[in-house]
Amino acid sequence: MDASTSRTPLASWPISLLVLAAALAALGLAGISRGDTLSQAGVMYGKQALWLMLATGSLVIATRLPLRLLRQQAWFWFVASVVLLCAVYLFPARWGSRRWIPLGLLYFQPSELAKIAFIVALARYLVARENYRRLTGLVVPFLLTLIPLGLILKEPDLGTSLLFLPVLFAMLFAAGARVRHLALITCLGLCVLPIFWSAISAEQRSRITAVFQQRDGESPAVGKADGYHLHQSKQVLALGGAWGSQFQGTQVDDPAAYYLPACRTDFILCMVGERFGLAGTSLALLLYGLLFLRGLAIAVATRDPFGRLLSVGIVALLAAQTVINTGMTVGLLPITGITLPLMSYGGSSLLFTGFALGLLVNVSRLKTDATQAEPFRFGTGPSRRPALA
Repeated sequence: MDASTSRTPLASWPISLLVLAAALAALGLAGISRGDTLSQAGVMYGKQALWLMLATGSLVIATRLPLRLLRQQAWFWFVASVVLLCAVYLFPARWGSRRWIPLGLLYFQPSELAKIAFIVALARYLVARENYRRLTGLVVPFLLTLIPLGLILKEPDLGTSLLFLPVLFAMLFAAGARVRHLALITCLGLCVLPIFWSAISAEQRSRITAVFQQRDGESPAVGKADGYHLHQSKQVLALGGAWGSQFQGTQVDDPAAYYLPACRTDFILCMVGERFGLAGTSLALLLYGLLFLRGLAIAVATRDPFGRLLSVGIVALLAAQTVINTGMTVGLLPITGITLPLMSYGGSSLLFTGFALGLLVNVSRLKTDATQAEPFRFGTGPSRRPALA
């Protein structure tokens, strides 16, 4: 029986994965409801709840999508995402960047589609070849990565563009690329950092330098690059203390202390930290860690090579996004304008995160055929080609 269409019963769905995702979404809603004005917080809370319902529908659709069909259409969706990334330049800029395509009252962010389409296309390419075991065989995967990465960087969207390389390396490693080749490419990448530095905008450079210019106790002027954002994010986190104002009943009289730009999108973790303290942020990070471990368990359990690479790519994407967002929140990484999966306010991000989690559920529901060959067995003979190639 075709492993791409054979399904396990509903009872064997990865319920723990869905429970973890729901818990993170609930924490995000709690943070969104904590805002600078109660009326605005209420409106955004209602919109986020609606987006979460739509994201649930997106997840369900992804669980029913035949993986063989998804693999066959991989290149179509990759090309379509690239076209949409180019199409953003046909519309006026919003907040200094061209990341969205207006759809009436809504705005669609093609980079969210591009992340999923890239993972599907890369999995499709890697599952049918063995040449990436050689150094020259890594050229095509890197070219596939540079196309969406460059277009997104030009928008400019530094945060989203940084996600592609960790996903690429994780999927290459899972497919069997040699570690020494990946290490060599990493060293070469470090050598071209000066070229990258000269290519990015002055505003993007200021985001990086702000990390090295932090001074405790100093409050940068409002609007001074990202020093002010970084100061306020740490300030709001510190206001939560160990258990947060929700349980400690502590509240600072100065409203300016709570002001944080993008508090419900890029800095949603700060709002959770203010409301539930260190305990709340630690719980959020624990939930993320368990979610990623559950996703990797799905990748390990499946014997379908395409499904395994797809799962590894999705987990790497969500994990990289979480690390970058939390790192910038506490001042360990540059502020890059990237959302926190499942928790940040935003329609496009939630819809495609839900779809990505649905694909993980889809892979987990594939029946395991005991007679099926192990995936990713490399060699020169035809009998050692990956299964389902």
